[in-house]
Amino acid sequence: MYETITIDIYSLLKIFGFLAGSFMVAFGLTPTLTFFLYRFKVWKKQKTQAITGEKAAIYHKLHAEKHKRNVPTLAGILIWFVVALITLLFNLSRAETYLPLFTIVCFGLVGLLDDLINLKSSGGGVAGLGFKAKLFWLILFGVIGGWWFYYKLDWSIIHIPGGNLIGLPYTLDIGLWYIPLFVFVIIFMANAVNLTDGLDGLAGGQLSISFIAYTVIALILGKFELAAFCATVSGATLAYTWFNIPPARFYMGDTGSLALGATLGVVAMLTNTVIILPIIGFIYVIELLSSLIQITSKKCFRYKVFRVAPIHHHFEALGWKEEKVVMRFWVIGAVFATIGLFIALVGKG
Repeated sequence: MYETITIDIYSLLKIFGFLAGSFMVAFGLTPTLTFFLYRFKVWKKQKTQAITGEKAAIYHKLHAEKHKRNVPTLAGILIWFVVALITLLFNLSRAETYLPLFTIVCFGLVGLLDDLINLKSSGGGVAGLGFKAKLFWLILFGVIGGWWFYYKLDWSIIHIPGGNLIGLPYTLDIGLWYIPLFVFVIIFMANAVNLTDGLDGLAGGQLSISFIAYTVIALILGKFELAAFCATVSGATLAYTWFNIPPARFYMGDTGSLALGATLGVVAMLTNTVIILPIIGFIYVIELLSSLIQITSKKCFRYKVFRVAPIHHHFEALGWKEEKVVMRFWVIGAVFATIGLFIALVGKG
């Protein structure tokens, strides 16, 4: 699987062209999108409850100034629309790109429905599809993707980078368990990115880093069309981040976070690097785990491990400015993405 791949200058220029092209298209479409978002007052609703179910008092105290102005949501449409447009327009290889394209569009539509229901709901709370309905759709699309990988692509083997160097098998055939693993990875990543999208610029910056890392991994594996797809996502996400850094001009909403998180999971499965995904996506992992720890400790022991969860709000509660949290998380994310790339390189066999 990991034979030596020759990467020529033309391929590198092509990949860069997709990244730069998607950035410019998304950047150019932003004024039109923001015009309609502000025109129709598609304002993001502020949450009234913490993840533990209690009143989000600390959260509101931390963001009192930010909440004085209305900022629209649904900007995630910009990302997956541009990605779909460029992927189809340039007829990228169906074998390498249609699965992640299907994922980004389907999960984007689920997130869009969730956002629209939330926008139409009355009161100050955050409604949306509801946990069970949203989980149903995420599982459904996850099962479809897992079924396609297992039965159509005949994938059931997990690659363990450098496993032979530490006494572990180089590959592991998990058979039919590949489908539930696929579903778990997709749902985990979709929700982890959704939780990460809590500060201006945080999720956009992290996603740009992650997809650039997977652009390199896809190149290493000779999956040039998939690398072009990842570069396209990176470019569109960078354009979004340009307008999302503090103070944010808009937010991606669930239509962006669910779509991009799930797509990142699919790309990890396509490159058979799911083992190093928690390293490349380290920030997403600690965001989700901090939330799970907070919920469990509160419900079981009536004690909160963190002042606020997810963990980026905890650092805010400790006195860090929003910009400091975001940029330091970017640095941490870039470091772990580099470590993940190193493991992918030395462990490819």
